[in-house]
Amino acid sequence: MQLLNEKELFSLVNELSLTYFHKPFIDKVEFNHRLRTTGGRYIPNKRVVELNPKYFIEGDKGEFVGIIKHELCHYHLHIEGKGYKHGDKEFKELLAATRSPRHCQPLPSHKIEYKHKYICKKCSFIYNRRRRVNTQKYSCGRCRGKLKEVKE
Repeated sequence: MQLLNEKELFSLVNELSLTYFHKPFIDKVEFNHRLRTTGGRYIPNKRVVELNPKYFIEGDKGEFVGIIKHELCHYHLHIEGKGYKHGDKEFKELLAATRSPRHCQPLPSHKIEYKHKYICKKCSFIYNRRRRVNTQKYSCGRCRGKLKEVKE
């Protein structure tokens, strides 16, 4: 899927702002290719919303719209002089009112692939690991039982 240009991205954000917040979006929105661990961010002193283009390309449209709605919550609360940070009561209330997600899902390309699986012999808890674990040295963190590697 091809990225939106600046005008298309602005019109999408403004449309969502009018639909869910009943207020226009008047500042700048842009894609930031350097974002790695987040879907987007709002920079209060510049009044800029930056979005991760990988969520537009790899993710579904609903996830991308959710990220925009989340950033618009930060944006509109900041402009109104209310609490716009993640821990603030007003922010949590606006997230709930607009049905915006609190966190975005990990990208499909960033899913962790586990190579090793261990199970506790005592409580049957399953541990997925990327690296091998020395079962002679380490035990279950829940019940201190012995670990056994599961071959798949």
